[in-house]
Formats: sequence, structure tokens, C-alpha cells
Amino acid sequence: MSTLLQQVKVSDTSSEFHNQNVDILIDNHTIIQIAPQLDNEADQVIEAGGMTIMPGWVDVMADFSEPGYEHKETIHSGLAAAVNGGFRQVFVVPNTQPVIHNKSMVEFIVNKGRSAAAKVHPLGAVSKGTEGKELAEMLDMYYAGAIAFSDGWKPVQNAQLLLKALEYVKSFDGIIIQVPVNQSLAAGGLMHEGPNSVKWGMPGIPSIAESLQVYRDLELLRYTGSRLHFSGISTAASLELIKAAKNEGLDVSCSVTPHHLLYTDAILETYDSNYKVEPPLRSESDRQALIAAVLDGTIDCIATHHRSHEWDAKTREFEYTAYGMNTIETAYAMIREAIPGISDETLCSLMSGNARKIFRLEAATIAKDGRDFTIIDPAGKWTFNNNSKKSLGINSPLLQHELEGRIINI
Repeated sequence: MSTLLQQVKVSDTSSEFHNQNVDILIDNHTIIQIAPQLDNEADQVIEAGGMTIMPGWVDVMADFSEPGYEHKETIHSGLAAAVNGGFRQVFVVPNTQPVIHNKSMVEFIVNKGRSAAAKVHPLGAVSKGTEGKELAEMLDMYYAGAIAFSDGWKPVQNAQLLLKALEYVKSFDGIIIQVPVNQSLAAGGLMHEGPNSVKWGMPGIPSIAESLQVYRDLELLRYTGSRLHFSGISTAASLELIKAAKNEGLDVSCSVTPHHLLYTDAILETYDSNYKVEPPLRSESDRQALIAAVLDGTIDCIATHHRSHEWDAKTREFEYTAYGMNTIETAYAMIREAIPGISDETLCSLMSGNARKIFRLEAATIAKDGRDFTIIDPAGKWTFNNNSKKSLGINSPLLQHELEGRIINI
């Protein structure tokens, strides 16, 4: 079916139409023609004034659960949810059963997602079984299609192993992704350690559990001269370390989740397990530091950390509920609420351009024959509910809420 977008704004510095309002004819999700004005007939015509088209978004960390936990999410449902949220490429963690730690598992993930509207990129495990004891077959996984290497929700704690991994990936210009958590300091914690955890009697996870890990990993990066990406940065202290490392010239980058930009630990006063995530929601001063780091470019990318769960996993005593939030479909609305004045240029870099450069993805541009694009309607309102969502998970605090910031899928 063909669609004519009338007077949509282009946000793409590599496009000759950057910052212009144009007409775009799209057929079979391919840009057929772009001009200041088109008179072509189309199956549907959308008056797109106020909307923006930009290179397709990239999510640098999500959990689609398959194989092994298909009751939570599948690659099919996860990719459908990704498209619903504006993401055209998604990196998926290896914390499946079996773990994505060899060539055959990487090929399985790639093949399962081959016919979807969004592209899935497996993150190969750094260690066998994500057990943090022995290096996995990273070179084989790289040639099979692994986009990067990470132990996902079980970040590498063994310094010697991480050093070996950083040295190993240099041979093929690979990159390691760490969720920076010192698990010995975070053990038993349920939320951010601070006045609120004391007030509500919950074990806390101190900020230093993150910043200490960032410090250690940066020292290993400095020693090896390799490439490292931190996913899910949540504290101001970590940002200062990363900013200094970037200024020094280390090849380090980082991402933030939509929920850490929007919420703080104060919201856990309700004991709502939908807000139980890892890294935990931090203080308001940390949240403001994250927003500032998005705007000044210290934070490079968005990683939704989408973790879909069934009703049973989230509906029990808070201590025993699963970590994670269903976020991939609501990420844009969450970012808009957290940073109302975010510019199209910043959004484009945060959601697409930086990730493409860091992870050596093919460039995308808004031009004739282009297929990799995202269309947003900043003022568009929609309700996130069972009729509109594609994910299998129920663990979103935004279910049944009207949201502002809509994705236009064609």
C-alpha cells in the first residue's frame, strides 16, 4: 500500500532535505520519491505537518527472552513491539536458555528475526554460559553476526576475564558492553540506597556499586586500548568518570534507559514492582545529571533495557518480584515527558546516529530508495493498552495511560 506524507519535516544531517518540510511517497516501506511538493496518487494521504522523519532508531540493549522464556517474550513479539516503538534495529542480550554463547545460537537468533520489519542483532556472551569464568567463542560469534559482546544482566565481575575479553575483541575491532554493577556491593538490594530506602525499610543498592565498576572497567580499557560501552548508566558519579575518560581519548561510550530519565526512587513509595529495575531508579539529582548528559552529548545512545514479564513475575511480594520494565513501545513518550524540549537533532543522534557509528552499523539516510526510517508525531496522543501494544509483557506502569508522542508506522 502506498502512502503520501505531506509536508513532513526531515531531520537527517546527511540528507539534502535536512530541516525541510517535504512530501514523501512511500510504498512497501520504501521511499519512492521526495520533493517539496508531490501530486502523486496514493492509497492513503497523511497530512504530516508537525511530524518528523529521521533515520531508523536503534535500541542497543533489550531482552526478547527466546529461546527458553517464550512465555515472557519471543523474537517475533519483541520485534513487533520494537517497530511499534519506532525502533528498526535492536540488540538483544544473551541471557536466554541456552545462552547465546556460540555460533549456532547467534545464527538461530539472526534467522528467527530475518523476515521481521525490524532487524535483530544478537549480543554474543563474553563468557560461556554468562558464568564469568571462561571466554566464549567470540570470534566465531562475530562472523556469525554478533553485533557486540556482553554478559547482559550478569555483567563480568572477574577483572582478569574482562581484560582478556577487551584484548581479544581488538583483533576484529569488536566492542564489549557492560551494565556496570559491582554485584558484591549490590547483593540483596531492592532499590537505590538513600533516605527513601531507609524510610521504607528496603535494602539499598549504593551508587558506588555502579561507579566503582565504571572506574575498574575504565582502568582495564585504558590498559588494553580496546573499545567499551556502558549500558544503563544511572548515577552522576559514573557520568563524571565517563566524561573524563572521553576527554582523555579512551574509546568509551554509554547509554541510558528511558525510565532512568523519567523516574526516581521516590516513586517506589507505592511499592509498585513495575518500577523495580536494575540498575535501580536513582535520586532526582542523578536524574537531572542524566538529562544534562543527554543534552551535552556525554550520553551517546538509548538502551531501553526492555524486559518483558508475565503477571506472575510481577505480582507477589516486592522482594520476590522480577527486575525489569516493559519499555520498548513507550520509550519515545517517556523521553518526551522527561525532556520536553529535546530537539530533533539531539533525538536523532541519541536514537540512531551515534549507535550506528559506535557499533559500525550501516548508515541510513532519508533519500530515494531508503527503507530504514522512523516517523514521529511529537504532539500525537495514544493510549498504551492491550489493543495497542505488541509485547507479551504486562509490566509497564504506563498501561492504560494516555501518552503524548506517537510513532507513525507505514
